[in-house]
Amino acid sequence: MSPTPLRALIADDEPLLAQALAERLQQLWPALQIIGIARNGLEASAILASQQPELAFLDIRMPGLSGLQVAGTQQHTRIVFVTAYDEYAVAAFEHNAVDYLLKPVSDERLAQCVAKLQRSQARPAALDPATLDLSQLLRQLSPAAPTYLHWLTTGLAETTRLVACEEVLYFQANEKYTEIITAHERHLIRTSLKELLPQLDPSRFAQIHRSYIVSLPAILKIDRDLLGRQRVHLKAVSEPLPLSRSHAGQFKQM
Repeated sequence: MSPTPLRALIADDEPLLAQALAERLQQLWPALQIIGIARNGLEASAILASQQPELAFLDIRMPGLSGLQVAGTQQHTRIVFVTAYDEYAVAAFEHNAVDYLLKPVSDERLAQCVAKLQRSQARPAALDPATLDLSQLLRQLSPAAPTYLHWLTTGLAETTRLVACEEVLYFQANEKYTEIITAHERHLIRTSLKELLPQLDPSRFAQIHRSYIVSLPAILKIDRDLLGRQRVHLKAVSEPLPLSRSHAGQFKQM
């Protein structure tokens, strides 16, 4: 059975941009139902309250109520912010935003957002004791799985940047900071590796040394140098990273 089509509201005080976003979403996601386009925060809040769509694409700076204020009133609608201002990124994710798109939004970036929303569309079926066996009931009644970071917020001077965790190759402790290394960029955050590790998905990241956390999908191979020291080679990094003895056990199967 195919999933129930999702409904979405678009809110932007620039009608041409809102209409263009609606058309692009329909091209990328024909099954998505656009229930309306709100011209300000008050109108958006009223539509969300009355129709309760599953998704809302909100501009942040709008008359009446800001997009952040509108999002703060919602519990069941998933929010995607679409804005020309990057300084609200931290506040946006504090409002549990699903994504944060910076105008002008490229086709590739919008497609990534749509793919993320589609992946999360599937919902667990309601419990029906008449049709579920004991093992199924236990699985559905078990505590929710822990949530991990999907985005990292980095800052330099007055600029805020968002880095997707899936783009990270490795983290390196660097005096008072932690350095984030992707295939094309380096960023600094103030969070220590010790604080960061529990927030990362253990199926994707592992600590290999007191100074390094690596992305498991980025690993090419593990070998030893002439002195017998183990090293981790990454696919997109020329220099190997050290693998300490205390962390080597997790890679015995590799």
